[in-house]
Amino acid sequence: MRAAYIEERGPADVIRWGELPDPVPGPGEVLVDVLAVAVNPVDTLVRSGRFPTPLPFPFVVGRDLVGTVASAGSGFAAGETVWCNSLGHEGRQGATAERAVVPADRLYRLPDGVRPEEAVAVLHPAATACLALFRHGGLRPGETVLVGGAAGNVGSALVEFAVRAGARVLGTAAPRDHDHVRSLGATEVVDYRAEHLAERLAALAPDGIDVHVDASGHNDPRTAVALLARRGRIVLLAGFADEPVLPVGPLYVKEGSVRGFALSHATAGELAEAAQRINRLLAEGGLRPRAVEYAPMSAAAEAHRRMERGELHGRRIVLLP
Repeated sequence: MRAAYIEERGPADVIRWGELPDPVPGPGEVLVDVLAVAVNPVDTLVRSGRFPTPLPFPFVVGRDLVGTVASAGSGFAAGETVWCNSLGHEGRQGATAERAVVPADRLYRLPDGVRPEEAVAVLHPAATACLALFRHGGLRPGETVLVGGAAGNVGSALVEFAVRAGARVLGTAAPRDHDHVRSLGATEVVDYRAEHLAERLAALAPDGIDVHVDASGHNDPRTAVALLARRGRIVLLAGFADEPVLPVGPLYVKEGSVRGFALSHATAGELAEAAQRINRLLAEGGLRPRAVEYAPMSAAAEAHRRMERGELHGRRIVLLP
């Protein structure tokens, strides 16, 4: 088969496109013919070595795929359309290949009527949002959620999941994106560059924020803690190099909590739990990507370069075999 792979960690230039032996499924694994693969920021961290994880070389890059079952096994029938969003780390080969072997407990059926090329673009952001809100944020109906970076890939999914769960959602985004965020169900959207931003958000949530999740990559614990309701929760899921100061006094007085969350550490059970919510929302017509670029798998190195240069601005790159 043809695949995008590396033989050592390093810059995007180490990615090669060429022939590798066909993968062979073992017990509890399923062979999948790949239809589409998404390119995620975490893929660049794994490839470069910034996110340390065991890699078998030659290592196929990529985390998420949608494909069809090549041969029946482990409860899946040949020809079923399936997806996975947890390949390419912890010793598992990646997704950017014509065929991939997927552990059956990490493989899920795609709902009927959902286009594989669109679905693959949202799987990673959706799982991040879902686990951040429910597993780590403990979101309950009627609570108030603040989503920073609400127009981005993860931010949009956060808004959709929170609204569907019966929460009141506030978001921050650039003015050009306010209509989009409101279309997802947000009650109020504020320009993240607005003067006196904290005061404006406090006025919109006089009883405080129950779950604070900032997907923008710029964490401001001082403001987040000031906005928290009693026993409010801050979930950290972005800001790889951030080292801000945490105001401990106000946090403990409010009985608040701060929890870090990286999707790469989610268990198979947690991912399966999120997959059920993701599939329900996909089947209902939600979680559709705003902007997708399509390219061949042979362009994986250039896709990584563009992502690392910050050129995508919320667009998703989907690679096709």
